[in-house]
Order: sequence, then structure tokens, then C-alpha cells
Amino acid sequence: MASTTPSFSPLDERPLKDTICLFDVDGTLTPARLDASPEMLDLLRALRKKCAIGFVGGSDLVKQQEQLGRPAGTSVVSLFDFCFSENGLTAYKLGQQLPSNSFIQWLGEEPYKQLVSFCLHYIADLDIPIKRGTFVEFRNGMINVSPVGRNASTKERNDFQAYDKDAKVREKFVAALKERFDHLGLTFSIGGQISFDVFPQGWDKTYCLKHLDNEAKKPGGIAYKTIHFFGDKTSQGGNDWEIYNHPATTGHSVTGPEETMRIVKELFDL
Repeated sequence: MASTTPSFSPLDERPLKDTICLFDVDGTLTPARLDASPEMLDLLRALRKKCAIGFVGGSDLVKQQEQLGRPAGTSVVSLFDFCFSENGLTAYKLGQQLPSNSFIQWLGEEPYKQLVSFCLHYIADLDIPIKRGTFVEFRNGMINVSPVGRNASTKERNDFQAYDKDAKVREKFVAALKERFDHLGLTFSIGGQISFDVFPQGWDKTYCLKHLDNEAKKPGGIAYKTIHFFGDKTSQGGNDWEIYNHPATTGHSVTGPEETMRIVKELFDL
């Protein structure tokens, strides 16, 4: 695949200049934790010629670079008009970074330590088929907690996801956290195959919409009248639920990248 990204017309010169498509990453643009296909990348390039595009994911930019930028052979921030990593706590517009925020600064060091200690003790006492490594991953805007560990292989992730459907390990874990830390004003959001996110209330994927609002207020900024969002975890408790149901968005629930491509092709005649 070519290592250069074609240039695109300015945002205000696109045929659908007041429309933007936002995509979840895992399970929407890519199979969970795997790379985007050449077909998906080609479709995104075609869509970008018609309207603005962006991704919004809970992972950090490094992981999104691996899944989206690496198979494209270029920087992920050049593939999208807007890049919202960690739900928008780290954000880019046309390759330029926008103002960011920090979970630990908001929460404070002592409550953060209590939260992490509780998670590690809880995981230590869990009786589940396997445990690997990286059970609590610190990110700029949240922590990601995985009972089985983020170092699990693809097969182990699939196995745990199947096991969790009946055992409800993550659901019970989240219930325990809500009971213990109700006073902190946190949201606990189950997403992907093996983990859940913990972040301040309002710092879910709708956080990225604040950036779009701010951009509209700038000189020459665009107010997006139509915001399409595509995600696979759109049921209540899933990490796409809030933005999928937000009044500012038109939500599309998908079962995987193939359905994402089908809907995009139908909507935009591609």
C-alpha cells in the first residue's frame, strides 16, 4: 500500500460540508484489536472526499496508529479530519493537536490510588479460567480495567468474551465499583471483548462533541448539522451508548466492519 496519503479539499469545500461521520474503532472500523482492512481504508478515503470524517475511541493514539495508521502506511492523524483518542481527551484536527485534559488531574492522586488498589485486589480474588498481564492500564482520560489482562492473545480474548457472556465477570466487577466509589462521580463503561473503562461522568464518547462545538465557534469554523456516529457497543452499558443516543447525533449500530462499510456505501452512494 502506498505510504503517502492523498490530499483532500478543505472542510468547507466538501460537497456535504455540514456533515461529519464519526466512527468507533474496535468492532466498527476494525475487528477487535486487529488492523483495518484495505477495503475499509479505501472506503474512508472515498467518504472523506464527500464530508468530514473522524474516529472516536477509548484507546490511546498509539493503539489507533497500530490499527489504522500502520496498515495505511502513514500517520493516523493524516487519515481523518478529526481524531478523538481517549474519547476526545486527546484530539487532533487536520493533524494539529487540540486542547487536552487529564483524568488523574481531575480525580486527585489519593482517590486514584484507592480506585486502582480496589481493582487489583478484586482481580486477585477472581476465579476465572486464565489471567495474563496488564490488568489496569492508565490512560490520559481514564483507566481501562481488564479482568483477564490486556496481554491476552486474540484467541484468549475471544474465549474470555464467550465466557463473560454467561459469567458476567465485567458486569459484576462494575457493580462492585459503583457501590464502592459512588461518591467520586465516575462512569463505568463496558466495551470491547475483555475490559471496561472508568472515567469522570460526561467524559464518555460524547466528550468529543465539545471539540466540534468549539470548532464551530472559531472564525470560519463549521457547525455540523448532521453528525453520523457508527459503533458496535450501543446497548446500555456499552461504551458507544451515550454518543449513539445523543440528540446531536444520528446513530448507526453495527455488528462489525462489514456492516459499517455496507451502511456507509448506502448512505453516501459509494
